[in-house]
Amino acid sequence: MSPRKSAAEARRTRERIIERSVAIGSVEGLEGLTIGRLATDLGMSKAGVLGHFGSKQALQLAALHGASSLFTRLVWEPVAGLRPGLTRLRAFCEAWIRYLERERTAFPGGCLFTVASTEFDTRGGPVHDTVARFMLRGRRLLVNDLRIAVDVGELPADVDPDQLAFELHGLYMALNQEVQLFADATAPARTRRALDRVLGPAPEEERTAPAPG
Repeated sequence: MSPRKSAAEARRTRERIIERSVAIGSVEGLEGLTIGRLATDLGMSKAGVLGHFGSKQALQLAALHGASSLFTRLVWEPVAGLRPGLTRLRAFCEAWIRYLERERTAFPGGCLFTVASTEFDTRGGPVHDTVARFMLRGRRLLVNDLRIAVDVGELPADVDPDQLAFELHGLYMALNQEVQLFADATAPARTRRALDRVLGPAPEEERTAPAPG
């Protein structure tokens, strides 16, 4: 076996471990990740799993980074090239709704960050800090377009972007709970109505346009 093929196989094995870790974490929490569980699920030895991560905490952190990459690819990247301000913000919000509503392959138990934020909110340490950092990164994307929307007159000048981002972020935490805990099929539509109240009704062309990506 060539060194290049060996390195590629090692990367793929690591990716498989992370993918399974994200799925387990979304259902059972990051504390549900065990070396034994992953080894059984993936048909590997415990030593094989440990060889890639070395510790449970390293595995938890890798799962968070994997989930963040998926969110970026599925939600942010398809809309990143749109016009900054309300146009991109609305598209981002819609992509986020669809992600929480439909993404069941990678996240069978819903948003991993919502699960982890509850699981680790009173704990210190690297996992807590990583969860907080990624959650704040998503909120900053909202703040950035809200500030632009205020600057160009799409929103009133007295709108506080940080406060409004706080409120919007809360909608998505609530949406994840409604979908996961209550299996409420009306929750996405209710979230869209809430967004219209906060941001104002979307122009008709935006309502009828196909989803980005």
